[in-house]
Amino acid sequence: MTSTGLLAYIPSPSTNGLSIGPLRLHIYGLMIACGIAAAVWLSQRRWEAIGGQPGTMSALALWGVPGGLIGARVYSLATSWQVDTQGVWYRSFEIWRGGLGIWGGVAGGIALGAVGARRRHLQVHILLDCVAPAFAIGQAIGRWGNYFNQELFGRPSKLPWAVKIDNPGAPYAAHSTFQPTFLYESIWDIGTVLLVIWVERRFRIKRGYLFAVYAAAYTAGRFWIEYLRVDNAHRFWGLRLNDWTSIIVFVLAVTVLLLFGRAKPGDDRAGTPTAAAVEGSHLGAVGVQAEEGHSEVDPSVSESEGPGRVPT
Repeated sequence: MTSTGLLAYIPSPSTNGLSIGPLRLHIYGLMIACGIAAAVWLSQRRWEAIGGQPGTMSALALWGVPGGLIGARVYSLATSWQVDTQGVWYRSFEIWRGGLGIWGGVAGGIALGAVGARRRHLQVHILLDCVAPAFAIGQAIGRWGNYFNQELFGRPSKLPWAVKIDNPGAPYAAHSTFQPTFLYESIWDIGTVLLVIWVERRFRIKRGYLFAVYAAAYTAGRFWIEYLRVDNAHRFWGLRLNDWTSIIVFVLAVTVLLLFGRAKPGDDRAGTPTAAAVEGSHLGAVGVQAEEGHSEVDPSVSESEGPGRVPT
């Protein structure tokens, strides 16, 4: 403690779960659930603002969330040693113990979410614009699960906002406070939400390409945050695997934005932003369109048109 009696570090919670009778509620899983709920709420709000129907994102989450969890777990198992299965195969599925890889979650969520979107005859590229900032807000909340698990912390630190870790393990047993990388990433994710929304309002980005803004912004921060972490991970040429992933995704996202993302003159439909995502069910024609294989999104809108303005 300091001379004023104030803590010179962020204390870690004494437990990572709550016991309710015979049930054990893991706070890591609770934070993931809260992050998913926030992401669904924000994407639904954006969807309805451009003419979409209530409940669409919740329905798509039934596809995207399982895909995201599976993808995140597979990515984590494939790219790091942080998941200790103790030689028992089914422990690989115990996600509440930690070990979820962001990019596996993003890929799996989009892949299965797209399946659900196609079944509902929705245009995936418009949905991607709606979920771009929602992914970041979900990550901002979900990262706090690492805090309760006392995991994925950074290098030893004496900064006043360093986090205290009870059992850091070798070779850091002599240290007790570390860089709170979970906090850095949570703050960066909130900034990413605001940046994506600002870019959407400030620049003319083609529909479907706003997701590339999210990818570029997130990986820019993830690179330096990942560089601070000390947990075991695969390394290549001096960098952690997730650092290389961040570099590759950042370069691809920026390249896609520069080459294809800018809306050309005539792409935008000025004065009709809600036409971007009017679902067929909103017009009372879902049954007919589903039978004929048409999209629920307004067929008069071409895929090359710029996005409508949607609120936060």
